[in-house]
Parts: sequence; structure tokens; C-alpha cells
Amino acid sequence: MRSVRRFSLRTLAGSSLLAGALVSSGATRAEEVVTVPADRVIARFFAPETGGAKKPHFIMARELAFEARLVALADPAHLPGEVPYRKHHVQVALERAIGETLLAELAVDPEPSPEEVREQSQRAEALAITEVRGEAALWEAARAEGLGRLEVQRIFRRRARASLYLDRMVAPMLSPSVAELRRVHEEERTPFSGQPFARVRSQLERWYVAKRLRVSVQAYYQNAGSRLDLTFFSAPK
Repeated sequence: MRSVRRFSLRTLAGSSLLAGALVSSGATRAEEVVTVPADRVIARFFAPETGGAKKPHFIMARELAFEARLVALADPAHLPGEVPYRKHHVQVALERAIGETLLAELAVDPEPSPEEVREQSQRAEALAITEVRGEAALWEAARAEGLGRLEVQRIFRRRARASLYLDRMVAPMLSPSVAELRRVHEEERTPFSGQPFARVRSQLERWYVAKRLRVSVQAYYQNAGSRLDLTFFSAPK
């Protein structure tokens, strides 16, 4: 494994190096996946607020590919075809993984209990299922990348910790009021537009919370700016 280049955040935003490597090496049709390749490190990153260089984090190829599949499944413009995700889906997944990892490391006041983290992890899974339009689609994506339940649950635990930080330390966003949901249903275009509010309220809430969390994580990632040290590694041939 060899470091090929260190990117600033601004350079990363316009780069397709990582996405191209991952798409070309891992984006096969789900039904054609019959073996699970050895995993590999895609990138290493750290930031001062999470311990700096003494506490680096790593992006693994199979987990990133799984998350790119989820992004593609949630993208209404993406049609199933030759590949399950595109370069821009990988980029979105990468940025979300980094942003959530950094947020998950930050102190929360009050500190959530283990039970609260477990409950929010379950909710994070439910939010993802809503985004990809079905539990079967989520677990098929995991199977295609060779991820087991424990590996997937680790991702949702990361999302849970990040969302609890955002909800308690930035702005409440995990429990929108009925009035707020009704306003969204009436004024914004959603997957549930045109349907009776009472019938879709639960689904609308999950969709709306997931959207707010995505936007907030993306904002944190962008604001990390020069604080973030990110190094890509060469993909195996």
C-alpha cells in the first residue's frame, strides 16, 4: 500500500481519482458477485478535534462501496444498469463517511447512554431503509459487497453517534413536530407529495429526518476545510 498524494479538501472536491478507482474495481452487477475480495484501505484521515495525527481513521473499500450503493439507490436520477453506482455516488458516500466519523468522535452533553445509542442505531437503519426504498435493497447491497450484519451495524452506530451530536449540540432535528411535518408535506416536494398526510406521516418523518441529517453532515464536512488531513492510497491492480 503506497501513499500517492495528499489532498486538501478543496482538491478532493474536484477529484475523481478515488471514485474512478473504486468504480472500476468494485462496481459489478449485484447478481454477478460470487466472491468477496480482500478488503483494502482507500484513505486515511484525521482532524484536530478528533485527536489529530495520533488518532487517524481509515476508509475501507468494501464499506465505502456499500455506502455508495446506498447513495445510488436513494438517487431518483440513477437507473439500474451496468453499474450499481457512479463516481459522484462514491464521492457523496466518502464525504458522508468522513463527516459522520468526525461528528461521532465529538463530545455530546449530555452524553447519550448505551441504550440511547442502540435505539438511534436502529433508527438510523430505518432511515436508510426508507431512503433506499426497502429493507431487501439495503441488505442486497451489503451482500454484494460482502458485508455482514455486524459491519453494517457499525456503520449505523457511527451514524447514530453523529446524529445525536447534531441533535443535541447543533439543532434539534431527530423529532420534528407534527406542524413541521405538515408544513413540509404541504410546501415541499417529497416522495409522498399528493398522498394524505395521515397515511404517510411516519414515512415522511423518516425521510425528512434523514434529509436534515445528510445536509448537516455535509455542512460539517465542508466546514472542516483546512482542518482535515486526508491521504488517498493506491488501489490494487
